[in-house]
Amino acid sequence: MTFLALILALLLEQWRPLRTGNVLYAAFARYVNRLAQSLNAGQYRDGLISWTLAVIPAAVLTWVVYLLSRQLNWIAVLAWNVVVLYVAFGFRQFSHFYTDAATALRAGDLSRARAVIARWRGDSASELTADEVARVAIELGLLRSHRHVFGVIVWFVLLGAAGAIVYRLAALVSDRWGSARDGDTGAFGLFAARAFAVMDWLPLRLTAFGFAVAGDFMGAVECWRAQAATWRTQQQGILLSAAAGALGVKLGGVLHEDSGIQYRPQLGDGPDADLDTMDAAAGLIWRALVLWLFLVLLVTLARAV
Repeated sequence: MTFLALILALLLEQWRPLRTGNVLYAAFARYVNRLAQSLNAGQYRDGLISWTLAVIPAAVLTWVVYLLSRQLNWIAVLAWNVVVLYVAFGFRQFSHFYTDAATALRAGDLSRARAVIARWRGDSASELTADEVARVAIELGLLRSHRHVFGVIVWFVLLGAAGAIVYRLAALVSDRWGSARDGDTGAFGLFAARAFAVMDWLPLRLTAFGFAVAGDFMGAVECWRAQAATWRTQQQGILLSAAAGALGVKLGGVLHEDSGIQYRPQLGDGPDADLDTMDAAAGLIWRALVLWLFLVLLVTLARAV
């Protein structure tokens, strides 16, 4: 059932993806904004209460509908799991940016490639070189594939549909509140950041391990151990260093930004990532996904036996 639900949800998401800014995510964004406006008094406790009101009701609703579907038949259970996964996944919410940037670079249209990256990361990219555009696209693609696909799969396997939806909503709330915890929101966003960090501890490492198995395993492990802690956030550093080692290329490094040159730690060992590496990185993500699905299939068959 788990394997079949994952396959059907991934196929449905490829066929008719939910775009960024769709009705469901827009409604949830308005809801969490209202919570922040009403309850944010700059205290840690306010963030905890707001997070609970943002995430837990959806988890309870998902669980209740799952229990009701079990009273009908296995088809109802499968259908509900597919619906929840379809909403929680977001493969196509970022893959079109990746594809558009690669297409523009192949056509020699650097201005268009910069515009695609700017829309994707929500920040100007007007000074990036062609290789830097490719490198940023690879880094974003790797990070988004974890958030939108691999992390969701882990929590779905562990806790079913409710686990998948809690992970996805926790990630969204962390992005909105937790990323600004050192800014105007003060302590308010701290719980959201910590809650997601705890939820993401295992999925993040499993994703990094999946990249290692799908690529150069020893290179990935060596870069993970030596370089992950040098990145601005260790969570991202684990994922990107493992992927860079698996691909045998360098990520991170210097970026030409509007505000000046940004110096970032080097991740990986080998030639600098470029346009050709974009195809290799996409292949790494797909191989890791196939590997994960194969393992889920084995576990499902073992349970059936």
